[in-house]
Amino acid sequence: MVIDNPRYREKPFLRLLECYVLWAIDELPLARAQTLREMTPTLRSTYHVEGDWQEIIAAVMELPENMPSLIRDLWVKNQQIARQAGATLTPQQFAEMFVDENLVS
Repeated sequence: MVIDNPRYREKPFLRLLECYVLWAIDELPLARAQTLREMTPTLRSTYHVEGDWQEIIAAVMELPENMPSLIRDLWVKNQQIARQAGATLTPQQFAEMFVDENLVS
C-alpha cells in the first residue's frame, strides 16, 4: 500500500486503522481491500497474530469483538449529525476522525 499522504509518513499503522474503520462501515475500496488481503501474510509475520488482516488489526489494538458494529453505529449517527448541519461527512473523513479520537493517543 503506497502511503504518500504526510499524515502517514511517521505512522503507517494509522492507515491500517483507517482501513479497518472503512471496512467496518462497508466503504473500503475493492482495490485497497485486495492490497490488504495480499499484505496479510506480512502482517501475520510482523505482529505474530493469525487471521485475516481485520483480525490482526483488532488483535494488535485489543479491540472488542463487537467493534465493527460499534463503528457502524457511530457512522450512522455522525452522518445524521452532518446532514442536520447541512454538511457532508465522507467515509474517509469519518475514518480519520474515528481513529484520531478513539484509537490513537
